[in-house]
Amino acid sequence: MFRLLPAPVRGVIAGLLLGVNTLVTFSLMIPPALAKLVLPLPAVRRLADRMLNGLAGGWVRRNSWWMLAVGNVQWNVIGTQGLHARGWYLVSPNHRSWVDILVLQRVFDRRIPFLKFFLKQELIWVPVIGLAWWALDFPFMKRGKSRGAQASDMAATRRSCEKFKTLPTSVINFVEGTRFTDAKRAQQSSPYRHLLKPKIGALSVALASMGEYFESLLDVTLVYPDGTPTFWDLMCGRVGAVVVRVQERPIPADLVGGDPGVDKALRVRIGRWMQHQWAEKDQLIEQILSDHRAGCSAQTISRT
Repeated sequence: MFRLLPAPVRGVIAGLLLGVNTLVTFSLMIPPALAKLVLPLPAVRRLADRMLNGLAGGWVRRNSWWMLAVGNVQWNVIGTQGLHARGWYLVSPNHRSWVDILVLQRVFDRRIPFLKFFLKQELIWVPVIGLAWWALDFPFMKRGKSRGAQASDMAATRRSCEKFKTLPTSVINFVEGTRFTDAKRAQQSSPYRHLLKPKIGALSVALASMGEYFESLLDVTLVYPDGTPTFWDLMCGRVGAVVVRVQERPIPADLVGGDPGVDKALRVRIGRWMQHQWAEKDQLIEQILSDHRAGCSAQTISRT
């Protein structure tokens, strides 16, 4: 029904649905979050965690519903078979648009644990949302500049991740650090055609603080062959094709643990590991785009 409406009207409706969904979900999270804060007992925590993760999963599925209602996204997803919702994963996608977040949540919903981000410690004080992030066990990071502060921050981050020993967790890290644009690529002198240079800072912290828990890295390639959509495009139903390729990679043992703040050799090994993945990802993106262009050309010829 919504698809018959003009695109701007669909966008307004989708925005309202997203806003209501977020407001209601966060409101429902407050009671179990407060119980978890005030009564930090194992039994209370387990019950609260089930409730909170159930609410977060419902938020994702309702977003998937309005995405389906307002547009006809052409999903092309390969590589999610064999994943499981009781696993521990480090998720590493390229970053094209704010749309990526909802795309990834939909693709991995009920296939792996709810996606969580490393966040700056200061964000825990954001009204309502900060409490929700804390309650959902998003890992918070401090980022000191001195060597002593970095060592202290790493120890604090590791302590905050202790809960993940018993709680299946997926942590996502956009190693490019920002969304790709041709202008940013040129400014960086990036050696890749479709990617920015990988930054290993947050990734190194994740491997140092949680590496022994992760069973694998999910190398995710996101491509929008019809053009990178904005968030407004998504709400208006103007996304077109979405191609997602997931490759499960083992995490080398020599990259886990350690202190990347002082161990230069460790940082070099992590950097080389990511550069190898990025070279393969860049080639894969070019192949996907070439196949899409060839398919469009074939359709045009068949219609003439």
